[in-house]
Amino acid sequence: METRHVVDLLSDYLDNTLSESQMQEVTEHLKKCSACTTELTQLKTLLNAFEEEEAITVPSEKLRTTFLQQLEEEKLAAEGIVTLNSKPVESNFQWATVFKVAASVALLIGAFQLGKYQQQETSSVTIAALENEGLEAKQTAMLSLMENQSASKRIKGVGYIDGFANPDEAIVQALADRMQNDENANVRMTAVEALDKFTNSDSVKEAFIAALKTEKDSGIQIAIIAILVRIQEKKAVAPMKRLLEREDTQPFVKEQIESLLPTFI
Repeated sequence: METRHVVDLLSDYLDNTLSESQMQEVTEHLKKCSACTTELTQLKTLLNAFEEEEAITVPSEKLRTTFLQQLEEEKLAAEGIVTLNSKPVESNFQWATVFKVAASVALLIGAFQLGKYQQQETSSVTIAALENEGLEAKQTAMLSLMENQSASKRIKGVGYIDGFANPDEAIVQALADRMQNDENANVRMTAVEALDKFTNSDSVKEAFIAALKTEKDSGIQIAIIAILVRIQEKKAVAPMKRLLEREDTQPFVKEQIESLLPTFI
């Protein structure tokens, strides 16, 4: 453990899903490896920013309780007032009570708005700090999650592609690897959808063609075929014809291919 980095284990380390021995080994490694410690810090920051929920839109229970207690005290005080003259002063007192309640409501709303503003400011600072660190931290977290043992986390890692307007070759290759080799069909399909955003890249086109040659899942086959037909990638014609010849190709996939092949210009 000490002779290599543990970046691929950091996500599970944060989730405390490693075995006890692995947790101990990673902990010991982090004490001696500044590079992995930095990666861990950046991963924490990134995941917090990605998973940050919207600000709470209602006041807390404690705040509401305090307000209701104050309102009840005003009510009890009103019932206990005794006037010294014969003329009723109910009208004047009611206005005084209204003003006090209004002040309490204003205080309640003010406290809520302040808390909401502070939450928004904290979120903005976190995201700004992350952006200042550049895309390196995002890329590290994304690549780490895509190598995770959990299929759901690999899907989550693939989904982080939305944070990259122009992903570099390392990210494209990682997505292509998930699309072609991941054992989970849902992960492969998610990678197909992610790469569909970057079909102007020659390497992405080549990745789709390569995946079409090996993919066994009929749903993913159709998704890839639809993309290649849409972008009019003529190199896809040969692997599509081979799918027509394969006995294990589903009939509805063959029908789809036969209907789409003539659309190539």
